[in-house]
Amino acid sequence: MTSESDPVDFRTPQGADYGQSEWTTGEKEWARKKVERKHKLRLDVISYVVVNLFLVGVWAATGSGYFWPGWVIAGWGVLLLLDAISVYTHRPVTTAEIERELRGRG
Repeated sequence: MTSESDPVDFRTPQGADYGQSEWTTGEKEWARKKVERKHKLRLDVISYVVVNLFLVGVWAATGSGYFWPGWVIAGWGVLLLLDAISVYTHRPVTTAEIERELRGRG
């Protein structure tokens, strides 16, 4: 018996007729990589919050002068935002896009 948190093995789909899959191996692989990137992004956000809370704590403990953690928060935040945009907006290249590009070649 498996649970939702068990690793997925696409080579032996559970309960599927072999050769009669709704999805191609390439589509499954793309989806698996997308899920892995979402998991990594989630861990990156947690790291961002923990590290920056620590830095703000150090800033507060050392006198609360110039807010230097803002540089780390802003810089890392921009990179995290770019990564999130990449994770949630990236889609696979379609055959139609490739054909359109080839037709437009001069």
